[in-house]
Amino acid sequence: MKNRLKEIASGLGSLVTGMRLTLAQFFKKDVTVQYPHQALEMPPRFRGHIELVLDEDTGRAACIACKLCEKACPSECIAVEGVKPEGGGKKMVTEYQLDFTRCSLCAACVEACKSEAIRFSREYNLAGRSKEDFHLDLLRRLEEQSKEHAARTPPADAGEAQP
Repeated sequence: MKNRLKEIASGLGSLVTGMRLTLAQFFKKDVTVQYPHQALEMPPRFRGHIELVLDEDTGRAACIACKLCEKACPSECIAVEGVKPEGGGKKMVTEYQLDFTRCSLCAACVEACKSEAIRFSREYNLAGRSKEDFHLDLLRRLEEQSKEHAARTPPADAGEAQP
């Protein structure tokens, strides 16, 4: 009889503890995000695929096609080509391909880039139906992004009155 009372008391104690935890969680703020209607907030150190950086002075990619990123990549998923323009100047990138299916997001390419022309993107919502969807032409993506940015940004003198 004594053991049975101990078991009942232990069961009631467990029940009270469980109900207390359930009630405490019931009044906390929801952590569910209504995806895709709400965007997730990525932490500052999030690593998406790499992307080229736009040189604000020239309006082109800051990459000088030195191929240090290609040499540093252990997965061999980067292919860079470039040409030196006639009349001197820095080498310009003409092709920058990334095979994201092979990328391990190790940051070796970003650390190797002396001109700081590549960085990790903040893009997390990548989806595709085939392997080819993850073969990225980063130069073309940068050009498209700069065109979109230019279309959204009004000219600097748009607010000034004309005589």
